[in-house]
Amino acid sequence: MSGTSMSCPHISGLAALLKAAHPEWSPSAAKSALMTTAYTHDNTNSPLRDAADGTLSNPWAHGSGHVDPSKALSPGLVYDTTAEDYIAFLCSLEYTNEHVQAIVKRPNVTCARKYSDPGQLNYPSFSIVFGSKNKRVVRYTRELTNVGAAGSVYRASVTSPSTVRTIVKPTRLVFNNVGEKQKYTVTFVALPGAEKTARSEFGSIVWANPQHQVKSPVTFAWTQLID
Repeated sequence: MSGTSMSCPHISGLAALLKAAHPEWSPSAAKSALMTTAYTHDNTNSPLRDAADGTLSNPWAHGSGHVDPSKALSPGLVYDTTAEDYIAFLCSLEYTNEHVQAIVKRPNVTCARKYSDPGQLNYPSFSIVFGSKNKRVVRYTRELTNVGAAGSVYRASVTSPSTVRTIVKPTRLVFNNVGEKQKYTVTFVALPGAEKTARSEFGSIVWANPQHQVKSPVTFAWTQLID
């Protein structure tokens, strides 16, 4: 049985576990908890390897990483998203009203709202494409919901390839209450001299305090030579 067909029932079971523990969570909150608490190193602290050829794995192969059920039950923060947000996302991909209606099974849905960029969806990961359309700078805003303790303080840390500068504002988020939401903006800047390449680059954004690490993988690609 393939890894994909095996992972589906495993993740479905874990989603059911999270829903039982947190019946108030949305499907997106459960997905965020699984993604942002996943790990990318094995029990010997070695990076995960691609099962296909044994080389070091990357987000194209492992996504956010291997799920950690215990940590997912208490992720601290989640990226929550509504069904209407996903409809706006589909519309921003230029899906027609008929396509969206077929997907969401709601005959009266229309593309009354869409994102200026599909990457604005409040998703727990980032896909950054530099090129003729986005040029050198890509900026997204995300919203985090506190599902941990009241009075929680988180600080941001980033990893980026040498060809990209990543700026998070603010770098500190204070949540006074459970259920409180806070926004942050992240700006990705392709540095001068970055060359067109078939290779992808990877990084991460982590919001952490002594109890939790909320990690979002970031992928970078260049569609053309940036002068």
